[in-house]
Amino acid sequence: MPFKVGETVIYPHHGAAEIIDISDKVIRGEKRRYLTLNVTQSDMVIQVPEASLEEVGVRDVSNEEQLQKVFDVLRAVDIEEPSNWSRRYKANSEKLSSGDVMKVAEVVRDLTRRDRDRHLSAGEKRMLQQARGILGSEVALARELSEEDTDALLDEILEEGAQAAAKAAAEKKAKKKSKTAKK
Repeated sequence: MPFKVGETVIYPHHGAAEIIDISDKVIRGEKRRYLTLNVTQSDMVIQVPEASLEEVGVRDVSNEEQLQKVFDVLRAVDIEEPSNWSRRYKANSEKLSSGDVMKVAEVVRDLTRRDRDRHLSAGEKRMLQQARGILGSEVALARELSEEDTDALLDEILEEGAQAAAKAAAEKKAKKKSKTAKK
């Protein structure tokens, strides 16, 4: 993946980042090329060896086809997550660290629904905020939207999914109730 200064990439766990410099450095007698990234959300600056970009998970911004798949994940009806808080937190942390936009979307969907139904712990609220920031920065870049428009789009898609999930749960409950009544 040949990258250029000025290009925007996705850095795992932080979201959109602009390449502000590409330079050679000598470390321990070995010359390596480094990309200097400025994370859009936080103005954090990160240097990554060019040879490690794939291993670290630096990637291009999602295209429209990939975004549609992300939106499908956000709308998904059937979700499975551990009921145990610590297992759920660990699983979500691993998904966020992966840098995979689909897994980040799962975290946003699952924590948004859990917050709606049962409320989140302080740690999960921070995680949801971080995951939404990562996902939002990518959607905003890919669609060339403002932060406000991106938030509105994500809210709309998440609401569609929540309504579909509630409808499916009600139908399942009614079906179970009618089977019990027939016995």
